[in-house]
Amino acid sequence: MTGTELSTEDGGNRRRRFIAPLRGDVEPRCFDHTLFAEMQRWRGLMLADAWPDIEALNAQLEVPGKCFVTQNETLLADGLHYEQRIAAGDIATRTENWHDLFNAMVWARWPAIKHALNTRQCAAIATMGIRQRNHAQAALTQFDETGVIVRVRDAALLKAWDVHEWQALFMDNAVHWRSGAIGIAAVIGHALMEQALLPGRLLVGKCLVVQGDDDEAGVAAVADAIVNGDVLQQPSELRPLPLAGIPDWHAQQDACFYQQAEYFRPLREGRSYPAPLSPACI
Repeated sequence: MTGTELSTEDGGNRRRRFIAPLRGDVEPRCFDHTLFAEMQRWRGLMLADAWPDIEALNAQLEVPGKCFVTQNETLLADGLHYEQRIAAGDIATRTENWHDLFNAMVWARWPAIKHALNTRQCAAIATMGIRQRNHAQAALTQFDETGVIVRVRDAALLKAWDVHEWQALFMDNAVHWRSGAIGIAAVIGHALMEQALLPGRLLVGKCLVVQGDDDEAGVAAVADAIVNGDVLQQPSELRPLPLAGIPDWHAQQDACFYQQAEYFRPLREGRSYPAPLSPACI
């Protein structure tokens, strides 16, 4: 069985839910993609024939102050929200589940970001309760699931992105992508990783941008900005980035490819994006 999408009805609107491929059906080469660059230290967790158990996750993916625990009916009976349970120290993790495995790996690689997201979610829950969600929670969730941190040396490189001039961003600026003048500092979205199990899938990251040369400093600046509430108050703050457009991230990248309007979407009227964060200013 390969990965697929199931369609469901929601108030007359059709939604698609991604169903990941079975472990044995995943091609090992998909983990060679740049999207998984920061996860290579745990390549064994992705490639082993058998799923890692909770003990293996806790042994290999150390997160100070947190513990991965099996999500089951007994755990869920505590009445806590998922985020509240994390704040108390337990990260509920489903067994034999790609989505939760990638989430655990992101916790281990980018703990400051995950702590920041959890802190903000819990603050919102304290105000809104567990059955209501505000715009900030929607933004936090989008970034958690599909977030990418992009680093630029010069904010002028964002001009094409600001107006969704995709060929200019990717083709005209290809040299800047390849030189590192603009690039991916961190992939946070574990849902992106799950969908990347199907090679060639056209993925879109939801991005925060930081200006500078140091990826680690940029990620730290984003974590601080999240905790302080300087970002992720509205989903519209997040810049969509068609990841397959990044030079060398997809096999077909000619001019016709970048003209696929369903993927490389035009800017919505009235839409604008915030200036990049600067580690020196945080």
